[in-house]
Amino acid sequence: MIFVKQLLQGKPAEVWTIGPRDTAYKALEFMAEKNIGALPVVDTDAGGQLVGMFSERDYARKVILKDRSSRATSVGELMSHPVVFVGPDETIETCMTLMTSQHIRHLPVLDGGRLVGLLSIGDLVKAIIASQQSLVKDLENYIIGARS
Repeated sequence: MIFVKQLLQGKPAEVWTIGPRDTAYKALEFMAEKNIGALPVVDTDAGGQLVGMFSERDYARKVILKDRSSRATSVGELMSHPVVFVGPDETIETCMTLMTSQHIRHLPVLDGGRLVGLLSIGDLVKAIIASQQSLVKDLENYIIGARS
């Protein structure tokens, strides 16, 4: 069983965020610069509390399709909330279930109410593949050893 805290150890400690009063345009520029598809929305006026998630999907559905201006629309108007999140002691199976049932691709990790990481569906898929490859290798070694 793989836990969220194990996945976070293999990721950079820094989690990029955006504020709810920043424009959608600023968020998109930052996402393009960092080559990422979503940003946690953190309100520094509320003690750094996670208040939402802003993704490319939010932009496409709430700006482009509604003919709004990305330079005049705040992230707070577009972000998805309430935020679905996990703690560091959750399993990746729990994360996959949440992401599938909630139709999300990014999952913030909170520890004691503090944002400590962000998992993408890609992070989870890589971990599952690595785990399965390890299991196959262990089984192959067991079978080879049993024949000797």
